[in-house]
Amino acid sequence: MPLSDWKERKFDEVYRACLASLERQRRTDPSFTVDTARGVLEHLYIQEGNDWTGRGEVQDIQIEASIAAYERFLSDWASEPAIRT
Repeated sequence: MPLSDWKERKFDEVYRACLASLERQRRTDPSFTVDTARGVLEHLYIQEGNDWTGRGEVQDIQIEASIAAYERFLSDWASEPAIRT
């Protein structure tokens, strides 16, 4: 097994769990908005850049996967047709 396999598996695990959580939260929490998700994404970008103590590969992968999930979630949400009332 190549050394990078565990990294890919970890990324995929975190990405899928984060995306599922976001979708569930959107369905069940009326206070969860696009702006809420964007705010968390902004925080993740900041957290990604704040690595002055050297957090390690696992935490780096978790942050990268979470960012990718939030970006995908927001992109999918933005591409949905607006509901007109």
